[in-house]
Amino acid sequence: MKIVIITISILSFFVFNTPSTFRFEESKRIINPDSSVTISISVVGDLMCHSPQFEYAKVGKDSFDFSPVYRNVKKYLEASDFTFGNLETVTAGKESGGYTGYPFFNTPASYITALKQVGFDLLVTANNHSLDRSEKGIIRTINEINSRNLNYVGTYISQKDRDSIRIFDVKGIKIALLAYSYGTNGNPIPKGKNYLINLIDYELIGKDIQSAKANGTELVLVHFHFGEEYKREPVQFQRDVVNKTIELGADIIIGGHPHVLQPINFYKTQSAKLDPGFVAYSMGNFFSNQRDRYKDAGMILTINIKKDFANNKIDISDVKYLPTWVFKGNTSNGKEYLIMPSTNITDTTISLTKTENEKMNQAFNDTRYIITKYTNNVKLREQRD
Repeated sequence: MKIVIITISILSFFVFNTPSTFRFEESKRIINPDSSVTISISVVGDLMCHSPQFEYAKVGKDSFDFSPVYRNVKKYLEASDFTFGNLETVTAGKESGGYTGYPFFNTPASYITALKQVGFDLLVTANNHSLDRSEKGIIRTINEINSRNLNYVGTYISQKDRDSIRIFDVKGIKIALLAYSYGTNGNPIPKGKNYLINLIDYELIGKDIQSAKANGTELVLVHFHFGEEYKREPVQFQRDVVNKTIELGADIIIGGHPHVLQPINFYKTQSAKLDPGFVAYSMGNFFSNQRDRYKDAGMILTINIKKDFANNKIDISDVKYLPTWVFKGNTSNGKEYLIMPSTNITDTTISLTKTENEKMNQAFNDTRYIITKYTNNVKLREQRD
């Protein structure tokens, strides 16, 4: 079981303009300086909540339980040293216009509770729906995340919060995580409060990367919400942003927003420690109500990173991807959504029809095709039990 220990309080987080450092229970172990260590970082795509999703999760008048959705993938999310995904909704409370789906999302806070329960450590909050309930929605969502001992990046409650780089010490490897969005669907950012959300700006990205490295970060991971919806390959804007961010010193780049999976690739970094670097242009949907082909497919991407303490070198030892598919229908528990992995599972509550089984396997094969389209690097492999 992963236990995240925040080394500074939320109060000091905002009072002192210093980078925040987060540690994991595993990092307390004494590491032989002549040894090496390998850590695993897992990431998933868009975590959405259309209205049918919270209706299916309802267990009382104003009570919801989303945790059963993840029962077949929980063991993979929990197994990694660090797990995160893109929270593409806000949790502004029922009093803020009620619970709603597209186009202006507002989700019960128990959605975040479930993510904590199944192994998430951090939620990316910078996306085009961040301001769906204006500034109050951002602040309330951050408070809900904080109250569940989860971390967040991409939206903030103050300038000092924004300037505090998220740095994590995972088994002796210091990792910074940054996040930026292309926009906010036209929802205005309040005047004088640009700190509320990170937008894609090369000067800002460059400063953040340099700040992270100046404070001891060994690996910089950047998450972008960008691209064109439902395009299965990156558009030029995505390529330009990725190439520039590599120049600025990013080691790993993860993308979201298209709601379909896009190819991954390896690249030569500007870092003396990590080579090669890695990019996933779009992680697709992990949990949503979008039912069309490609939109119902996702994956759990796990990047294993090895550090040689003797030589002070870090490299990606391998990258594993686990194809997933979102089931929506009847189980022995009633109406449910379930995230189904490509690995063998034993779930006696569900019996797929022939059509459902064909759709699921089609999704898995679509994922295998697109993920390997740009690379045949031997470090990339499908995860199997």
